[in-house]
Amino acid sequence: MSDAERPVRVIVPRWIAPVEPSGAVLVDHAVAVRGERIEALLPAAEAALRYPGAERIERPGHLLVPGLVNAHGHAAMALLRGAADDLPLARWLRERVWPLEAALVSDAFVFDGTVLACREMLRGGVTTFNDMYFFPEAAARAALALGMRAVVGIICIDVPTAYGSGPDDYLAKGLRLRDALRHEPGIAFALAPHAPYSVSDGPLRTIAQLSAELQLPVHVHVHETASEIAEHVAAHGVRPLARLQRLGLVGPDLLAVHAVHLDDAEIALLAAQGASVAHCPHSNLKLASGIAPVARLLAAGVNVSIGTDGAAANNRLDLLLETRTAALLAKGSSGDAAALDAHRALHCATLAGARALGLHERVGSIAPGKLADLVAFDLSDPDLGPVVDPVSTLIYAGGREHATDVWVAGDPVVVRRQMTASRALDTLSAVLARRHVWHNRLGKIVPESA
Repeated sequence: MSDAERPVRVIVPRWIAPVEPSGAVLVDHAVAVRGERIEALLPAAEAALRYPGAERIERPGHLLVPGLVNAHGHAAMALLRGAADDLPLARWLRERVWPLEAALVSDAFVFDGTVLACREMLRGGVTTFNDMYFFPEAAARAALALGMRAVVGIICIDVPTAYGSGPDDYLAKGLRLRDALRHEPGIAFALAPHAPYSVSDGPLRTIAQLSAELQLPVHVHVHETASEIAEHVAAHGVRPLARLQRLGLVGPDLLAVHAVHLDDAEIALLAAQGASVAHCPHSNLKLASGIAPVARLLAAGVNVSIGTDGAAANNRLDLLLETRTAALLAKGSSGDAAALDAHRALHCATLAGARALGLHERVGSIAPGKLADLVAFDLSDPDLGPVVDPVSTLIYAGGREHATDVWVAGDPVVVRRQMTASRALDTLSAVLARRHVWHNRLGKIVPESA
């Protein structure tokens, strides 16, 4: 059955924040969804006349927004939550995360961890996530099983792991996976070199060529800590971003993750080249990496998106909370209370993320013709009132627990806080039953008192 032949579903919330045009809030409007796409955004009374026989979903105390886009994460690390707390990044990696990954990471680990992450993200209003991890085929399977949209990273790192023997092997496996899943509408791909300090020049040049040929984003950690930059200068003679520019990687397809330590010239370079940043405020704070210069990035015109990072570094995959923290940090670090206002923060968590991943023509705003990735947040909770501006209420007072209904490509995947699809429920049941196995294995490596 084609979309044109499918029945229409009409969603009628109290408010709609379409994100485009910027700052708009519609009252007493409805979204008509036919199949996987938004057919119309119109007054509720007009929708009742135009679609008299349509299924009508009333959410009278809710704000409807585009599905949130998690621009950076390592979903499978949901199984490593709490295993490396209260450590700076270098020790976090070398003393805990890398040894844990060497002992635990496998296709099964990535599938189970990603399923749990997808559940957590969906229930918090995230409909799309951008992932960087080993065994990406398992991550893709998990996203498909849970009905979530995913951008799967074609990981690349110099060191061998259980997944691959080195850069050539990682890239070859990732490209084969992309070919195998090219007909899956909910799965897209990005090239995902881990970081300038962990990937050598040859593979980075190859990635630049592949990005240009295949029109794939390049998803890479950049300038996360001051010590990382100092070590990179000692090894390569230049700061990491300058090296990426020299190798042809700084352009509209670059998604620079973290970007905490940037000087004015580097911010100007990102802006001039049309690059994007994935801001992960809680991870940066928890690892004591610093505070990204988001106000300056936005003022320069850089596309700033929001990411959670992985649960081992955060420890919540809560994009709404990340967005609130991003707004507050931008204000506090700049001295400008309007540096990142609520409406622009919602843009960062939706359309900016979609743009960074090359998906902005498909998702990220509520507009006719776009895929119906939508979230309804219940703002009728007395703890949230009075509601003067529903977007401000959502960003500054709301929480992921207020996301009651989630649609991905028109499919209701969460209804009144409950996962709905039978396939997703079957998968979740199996994974939840296996959690103790991973916890037991983790406990043998990291004692509970560590």
